[in-house]
Amino acid sequence: MMIDHEKELEEEINELRQEIEDFRKEKERVRLIVGRIGGVPTFNSRVFNIIFVIAIFFCLIISVFTRDTLRLIALEVAIAAISAKLIYIMHNQARVNHFELWILSSLEWRINELHKKMNKLYEEIAQEGFSEQGDE
Repeated sequence: MMIDHEKELEEEINELRQEIEDFRKEKERVRLIVGRIGGVPTFNSRVFNIIFVIAIFFCLIISVFTRDTLRLIALEVAIAAISAKLIYIMHNQARVNHFELWILSSLEWRINELHKKMNKLYEEIAQEGFSEQGDE
């Protein structure tokens, strides 16, 4: 009977180890997903940023060398473009923050589940240890 119980405990320990390993793999997968959402700039975003900087620079150069209406138009276009870019950056950051919160909540839930299983296993081991001492 003791051997059967020890086998059951060993199987539970192996299951917990497997769950921990699965958790580590999922954690790495999540890290890659978060990187794709907003962590690492892509080629397209780099090209867009370069074009954006050139356009802003061009508008500001036009505003320096022209007068009156064209100067005001160039400045307003530059300010509007910078404002749009800031709004876009804030939107992307909000998406990343929301996704990270969702992932962290999911991870916390899984950690709590593993913690409960481990506590249950420790209790079973402790009870088994006490019953063995009482048999002697």
